[in-house]
Amino acid sequence: MQDQALSRWLSPLMAFCLSFIIIASLAPVVGIHADRQIDFWLLWLSTMLILALPITYLEIALAKRSKMTALNALSSLTRDADASQKWRLVGWLAVGFIPFLAGSILSNASELLRQFAFQNVNVNLVFIGLAIAAIVISFISRKIIVLCTVIGVLAAIIVAQLQGTALVAWHVTPVQLSEWGSATVLALVASGLGMGLYWQTSLATIKQQDVATKTVLPIWIAQLLAVIAFGFFAVNSLVSGFAFVIAVLGGAALLLNLVREQLLERQFSLVLQWLLIVVALCVWVVPAMHPVLNILLMLWGLIICLIYAIFAGWIMKISHLRKSMNFSNELFYNLWRIAVRVILPLSIIVAIFVIIGQGF
Repeated sequence: MQDQALSRWLSPLMAFCLSFIIIASLAPVVGIHADRQIDFWLLWLSTMLILALPITYLEIALAKRSKMTALNALSSLTRDADASQKWRLVGWLAVGFIPFLAGSILSNASELLRQFAFQNVNVNLVFIGLAIAAIVISFISRKIIVLCTVIGVLAAIIVAQLQGTALVAWHVTPVQLSEWGSATVLALVASGLGMGLYWQTSLATIKQQDVATKTVLPIWIAQLLAVIAFGFFAVNSLVSGFAFVIAVLGGAALLLNLVREQLLERQFSLVLQWLLIVVALCVWVVPAMHPVLNILLMLWGLIICLIYAIFAGWIMKISHLRKSMNFSNELFYNLWRIAVRVILPLSIIVAIFVIIGQGF
């Protein structure tokens, strides 16, 4: 009974931790780590509603339909939809993105650790040490990794608050188009969406539930709480920094654990598995490459979400996902379908052009 309860809350706990960790890592990239603008945060919260919530429903609906992890599921989903095998590429894009994202958050943690504890140590050595530690931890039970990550995140938040968080006071500024790109990245990429993570960890739960909302809402609320928690968080001491690094290690290990499981289920060569993981991590060793890699990270994550939105909204048969989500009201399904077919693709395309314009 306890095991079933823990499985039920595994995805929401993971959603809170991963969202918080990734947001904290991407915040400096999009320029919101120090400047707390009320207008931007309201924009961000609105994207959580109109973008993150529909795509969370999308992931869980595809999981309910396929009853297997994303990489394997896309084979059956494309056959069901009479769609081209080219759509299966999105699963491989997501699998490659997961360790790349893990490398990003470990790189951010290595800079933080060097700032507070190892000023005289080369940051590359710190990163390599963290990457090795994350790989080792990834072999531990997933539930233990999630529990340790939760403890690390909560400890970092509590310590930062007790010691006084040095943050700029909330203020209002004019809304700019560039902020849409940042808000979209934070709502989708920083929430861990499009990678099939919640799809993967919710499989045991959705088999026992007839309505997708019972799985989706706890995940989405956990993501939203992570956004709110970040609004009052800043690492300002060795203790809070160390706690956050522990959380990052857990989060990165969890990402590697999940991607290995997908590759194993796909019967991917063990040598190629490790080559993919190690290369995706090691590209972050070169600090001079970080500006380009950060832009690639944001674009890559958005493109995955865009492909899933087009596939679910325009390629999948209408009846398939309606049955999977089993909404109590047809209006909710129609609203979701409009969001996935129109709002999500257009919003993501605008965000992509904004990021490209800012980056290049």
